[in-house]
Formats: sequence, structure tokens, C-alpha cells
Amino acid sequence: MANKVPVSVYVLTYNNSRTIERCLKNLMWAEELLVVDSFSTDGTFEICQRYTDKVYRREWKGHCDQYQYAADLTTREWIMFVDADEEVPLELAEEIQRELDGGVKDSDGFFVYRRTYYLGRWIRYGGWYPDGEIRLYRKGRGRWKGGLHAKVVVDGKVGFLKSQYLHYTYRDISDQIQTVDKYSRIAAEDLAQAGKKFSLLKLLFHPPFRFIKEYIFKSGFRDGLPGLIIVVTTMFYVFIKHAKLWELTSSKKEIGNGSR
Repeated sequence: MANKVPVSVYVLTYNNSRTIERCLKNLMWAEELLVVDSFSTDGTFEICQRYTDKVYRREWKGHCDQYQYAADLTTREWIMFVDADEEVPLELAEEIQRELDGGVKDSDGFFVYRRTYYLGRWIRYGGWYPDGEIRLYRKGRGRWKGGLHAKVVVDGKVGFLKSQYLHYTYRDISDQIQTVDKYSRIAAEDLAQAGKKFSLLKLLFHPPFRFIKEYIFKSGFRDGLPGLIIVVTTMFYVFIKHAKLWELTSSKKEIGNGSR
């Protein structure tokens, strides 16, 4: 790409040495590239310094807070968030440039779809595809909102980009299970803080509902054994999230009863 695209791209990192170099190499088309690192210990910070002089360190404050902090550091009108395990292909960068060159009179943000690579193949069915969210938006019209699954909310019209970005997810099954354990805890804490009560019906019926929805109706079976592994770990995530909510709320009750 001959000219830099007038966009600020921001990336959050923490121990992403496996994927961060591929991510940053494919972001050199942006006028501004900014990284906020949560004190990585695997060389991620040093890798980032090779690609941009705007690398900051900040303790992790939660998904929404950290995302918004990074967004506030950007300086261009149009900004874009890219995860450390994602890649923006040239065709997507060129489409962004065409949209901005055209003046973008009608949109304040753009929804972008992504494809995920897992266990040796691109996932094309089930709960992981199609997948996407608002990634490119006017800085003054978008804010991060939510907890674990925080997303950009745009005050204005949102368009769609045709090109997709690429997601290189878990290293292997063990990595996926460790992430499920971590994120299910955060999700349960978010539910507890929001005052949600444990439901035995959700614990029992939400996991098989996800199986039917994603493996059968969304054709997850067409992704072969990886598709089956994905839906089973998704069921486990849903089950363990509600189980941890029960654990959190029941322990609070026990503490409260013991203090009287």
C-alpha cells in the first residue's frame, strides 16, 4: 500500500509473543499504531517496540476500562481496535482506505466479520462463524461498554465492510481449556455483580441448547472434529459459568449467615 491510511489502530497485549509480530506486521499501513501492554513477561513488549514507538504499559483494569484507555490515547479521527491474535489482511486495509477516501458521509462506524483458525483449519460453521463486531469507528462517536464481552457502541449509523479480518485463536486444546476456566470466572463475577441469581434450569439446559443451536442448526458438524471440540468446550464454558455463579452466590450467603 503506497500511502498510509489516516487511521489510529490500537492493540492490547499481555504475553502474546506467539501472535503479536504477525499482528503488527500487518498494521504498518496505519498512520498511527499504538499498543497498551499489561506488563508482559514473555518478550511481547520488546517485540512491539520494534514496530511502533507508541508502546505503553498499564496494569490490567478490566476489559472495558483497558480498551477505552487505549482508545483515548489515539489521535486520529478514525480509530480501529485489533486483538493481539488477529491479522488485518491487505484487502481489508485497502477497503478501509477506499471508504475513508470516499468521505464516509453516512457512517460513524463499521462492522467487520472475522474468520478463525483453530486446530489446523479455518472454521466456517457453528458458533464461531460468522463472527464479528464494530472495529472501525469515529473516535468521537464510539465508546466501550460492557464487562467481559465489552464492545464498542457507536452513536450514529454503522456500515459493513465486505473484507474479513483473521483470528488465530488458541494455541491448542489445553490453551482453550485454560482460557475457558479464566473467562468463565470473570463472566460469573460479572453476573454476580449485576445481581443475577443462580438458576438450576440454566445450568442444566443452556449447555445442550448451545449444542443443538451451534452444532446442528449452524452446521458446526461440517467443521469435522475441530467443530465438535469447539461446541463441547462451549457447552463446558456455559455450564461452568453458571456453576461458578452458584459457587460465588452461595459462598456469600454462607459468609453472611456466619457473621450473624
